[in-house]
Amino acid sequence: MRVLIVDDEPAIRKTTGLAVEAMGHESVGASNGLRAFKELETEPFDACFLDLKLGNDDGLAVLEKLLKIQPALPVVMFTAYANISTAVEAMRRGAFDFIPKPFTPEQVRQVLDKVARNRRLEKRVEQLESQLVEESPPIDLTSEESAMQRTLAIAFKAAETSASILILGPSGTGKSVLAREVHKRGAQKDCAFVTVNCPSLSKELLESELFGHVKGSFTGAVTDTVGKVAAADGGTLFLDEIGEMPLEVQPKLLRLLQEREYERVGEARVRKAHVRVIAASNRNLADEVKAGRFREDLFYRLNVITLTLSGLRDRPADFSRIANGCLDFFARRIGKKINGFAPEVAEAFARYTWPGNLRELRNVIERAVILATGEVITLEDLPEEFSEPADSRVAVGARVTLDELEAEHIRRVIGFSKTLDDAARVLGIDPATLYRKRQKLGLL
Repeated sequence: MRVLIVDDEPAIRKTTGLAVEAMGHESVGASNGLRAFKELETEPFDACFLDLKLGNDDGLAVLEKLLKIQPALPVVMFTAYANISTAVEAMRRGAFDFIPKPFTPEQVRQVLDKVARNRRLEKRVEQLESQLVEESPPIDLTSEESAMQRTLAIAFKAAETSASILILGPSGTGKSVLAREVHKRGAQKDCAFVTVNCPSLSKELLESELFGHVKGSFTGAVTDTVGKVAAADGGTLFLDEIGEMPLEVQPKLLRLLQEREYERVGEARVRKAHVRVIAASNRNLADEVKAGRFREDLFYRLNVITLTLSGLRDRPADFSRIANGCLDFFARRIGKKINGFAPEVAEAFARYTWPGNLRELRNVIERAVILATGEVITLEDLPEEFSEPADSRVAVGARVTLDELEAEHIRRVIGFSKTLDDAARVLGIDPATLYRKRQKLGLL
């Protein structure tokens, strides 16, 4: 690392520089703020040691200027024991850490090791974010459809507030993508975006996942857990498929929304959390309220801003752009030159109902690109249902057996579901039953 040492005492600059260089790093000294600014403007540094009492310069003012020149610079403050409170103030203003004077080479080594670990974590996060971008088609939050345009306009306007948002729409329409975009456009963008998948856990585990628990509060609670609400404090809590949240947990969520208060499982202490809640559901929550499966007061509390996403079938003006975007992405990723879709493929796409919406379209095109042997996607590259004549497809009311109808329904649900567990929930059966049916119907 390249380390800047800013101190008005030559002896401190020299000894710190020797310690830094003994660890294999490069050191550059500066006796005051002005020299430090010039060094930083010439070339960036990986870390900086800054004296809090810098001759005629105010160390805190120098800190602020250094961070304006290089915002991500880890600045470690040198301070006397009597100035610990001032060092804490420096950290509030953006300092990375502080070392009390007099210090030892070992303390310098430890803080530089901490800087190095932090750099490695940041690079790892960048790699993971880059990997996500490389593995997923670019997010397209535009539309030529007037209904979708209105929905997006409301979403982006609401993003600037802290209001709760409810996103409705069929599976695969991009509800979680829109939730993330709302977070990125809001005041909470620099804080966490935390997702809770409501159908994936039992009542007890969901409550613990949301609010946390204390050690010994239930079997298996071997340590304290803070919970997703605490993790999202200051940011956004995204509740995916909230329509499947157990009734027993709903009053506690209502309390969080109304009072900004909650309690961990097994603890009486009331905690505060300031989170922006975005919820999503593929169910009609008004119908769920009428059926007694969802609390009316919670529904109205969530229903401040409601966004309804259209299914892919209802977005004909957007279909070609979205499909071609997916095609270009997967062709580049796999390294194939594919120029488009054959006319019969476009016709088959137009006939198809797309029950899995955007997620299903993405999967179909990825499969087609993998199987394609020419420069255009043909019917041979698509799943069987796209090449069947319209009057021969398995459909309700067609001249087919119940087994054929069941097999086709199961196959299509699996096609648009994220996992087999998700498919089992849509079908209303447990995963073991789904496995047996797939085995019986020849779908394995």
